[in-house]
Amino acid sequence: MNNFTSIGKKIVAIGRNFSDHAKELGNTVPTSPIFFLKPTSSYLLQGGSVEVPKGSEVHHEVELGVVIGKNGRDIIANEASDYIAGKS
Repeated sequence: MNNFTSIGKKIVAIGRNFSDHAKELGNTVPTSPIFFLKPTSSYLLQGGSVEVPKGSEVHHEVELGVVIGKNGRDIIANEASDYIAGKS
């Protein structure tokens, strides 16, 4: 087990949710967001760095992560913040 598994067990991501970015990349714009999993090795810990291989085309973007602190399903919008871990 590596350090990353102690931070979180899985990363559920949403893709192509910004229609302008999908169009910019020449992708079709879906009618609803695409959900996919990312490996826990995708975490970049504080002070970490990203190395981009020479000759790579890179599209800079920011990803927001939210840590879910308890199990839930079909949560109504006004109760969603009750499931976020680490908030003050």
